[in-house]
Amino acid sequence: MTTSTSPLIDPEFLSMLRCPLTRSALKVDGQFLVAEVGGLRYPVRDGFPVMLIEEAVLPEGVATLDEFKKRFADQIPE
Repeated sequence: MTTSTSPLIDPEFLSMLRCPLTRSALKVDGQFLVAEVGGLRYPVRDGFPVMLIEEAVLPEGVATLDEFKKRFADQIPE
């Protein structure tokens, strides 16, 4: 697991990005940006983060986005 920033993503840019659902900070893990809250994994394609909730990979043990939202409801801002 890579916890440092990718050479393809500027660290200053990364510090401004947030998960669009939980609004939590993100960290680099290989070719993904992973939300600190909930662990949604957003792909990085050709150096560009794809910050669409529908494109995020759900954490292990969560089958659907609705299930994710229910599980983390208390951590998702309105």
